[in-house]
Amino acid sequence: MALLESIKVPLGSLLPAFELKDPDGRCFKSEGLAGERGLLVVFTCNHCPYAQAVWPRVIRLGEYAKGMRVGVVDINPNINPDYPDDSPEKMRARIQELAIPFPYLVDEGQLVARTFKAQCTPDIFLYNNKRELVYHGRIDDNWKDESAVTREDLKEAMNNMVSGLPQEKRQYPSMGCSIKWNSIA
Repeated sequence: MALLESIKVPLGSLLPAFELKDPDGRCFKSEGLAGERGLLVVFTCNHCPYAQAVWPRVIRLGEYAKGMRVGVVDINPNINPDYPDDSPEKMRARIQELAIPFPYLVDEGQLVARTFKAQCTPDIFLYNNKRELVYHGRIDDNWKDESAVTREDLKEAMNNMVSGLPQEKRQYPSMGCSIKWNSIA
């Protein structure tokens, strides 16, 4: 597992439009996924130990976001024959196992991940209701041990966004396994 950090994407960048399917073939468009107050986009997968460690937090924070009228979507860019645990069939099983309450979409061609400049799983992007990036960073300060978390960066960013408060100037990158690119674009 190659450990990578997310790269800096300029705050204020506009949400790239996209259209992806879930493992059952239902189509979702970015504009339909956004809530009244914004959209939380999480690039993640099934096999990465970093992603596995934070899945419960992603689900809880997703529910929290939905309660604030922020849409939520998870996107799996690791559709690669060398990683069968990330196949759409395994995604379907993960959705049922964890009772994922929001779309978990297949980025089979990896174009959406490339457009967002996603690097790792998880890689987190929070957009406001103007479709502007307001947060791109980690979930919290301890991916490995949730009981040792002292700072919930993503939750704070969501609270600031819906309250109209400024975001923290320093945003710490997310880190996780590298996206398993099928080819170099």
